[in-house]
Amino acid sequence: MTKLYVVGTGPGDKDLIAPKAIAAVKASDELVAYGLYLDLLGDVCDGKKHHDLPLGEEIGRARLALNLAASGKTTALISSGDIGIYAMATLVFELLDQQLQGKENHPEWLDVDIEVVAGISAMQAAASRVGAMLGHDFCTISLSDLLTPWETIEKRLHSAGQGDFVVSFYNPRSKKRDWQINTARDVLLQYRPASTPVVLGRQLTREDESITITTLDKLDAKDVDMFTLVSVGNSETRHISYDDKQWVYTPRGYSKKL
Repeated sequence: MTKLYVVGTGPGDKDLIAPKAIAAVKASDELVAYGLYLDLLGDVCDGKKHHDLPLGEEIGRARLALNLAASGKTTALISSGDIGIYAMATLVFELLDQQLQGKENHPEWLDVDIEVVAGISAMQAAASRVGAMLGHDFCTISLSDLLTPWETIEKRLHSAGQGDFVVSFYNPRSKKRDWQINTARDVLLQYRPASTPVVLGRQLTREDESITITTLDKLDAKDVDMFTLVSVGNSETRHISYDDKQWVYTPRGYSKKL
């Protein structure tokens, strides 16, 4: 049986790539990814055949990876972060589901041995940079309405606000989508204080990383782009500082035992 590794390579720092992910890439003959992800992996990709498909070609990448693996070539389909969070893993299984429903004509895909290798997500990397922001219940919401209707996203924003979840926003802004993050801010302001801590993590764990700690009322689209992970605290989240150190944490209730 041929092998397809579906691999998450973390937020960018090579030290944060799981050993199992490195082993999967080394075991593969064919690598399918957006080119930047291969660049971040560095020399571990040497000697492999690269299939670099641009952004917007996600379905093409998943199809290509399945076809390569089905043809007998050990293949790795690679995304940054965790490949199961807003990434390529879901497309692989959606295509397999389509095959099972008779909507595809690739029975050979069903013979591929698939292994998903988890990676550290951007929200985890951002939380680690500032302390323990995800210390209590949290959720993630993608603000991209390219695949999900805005009405659905807005409903989830209200639900997250009502549930008092820490919220990490993926895809917060692009050149064509510059209003969603401010709308999300305004929704959350209906449910939590203006002083709620917000963390902006840009290019997390990479050479040009920047971390900004602000408040919900000061969150603005002009400070955010597609390389930024935005995490908004809940009503209990705290921002503390001492000796030039700044931390953000969300208490879990241990104060009752202290």
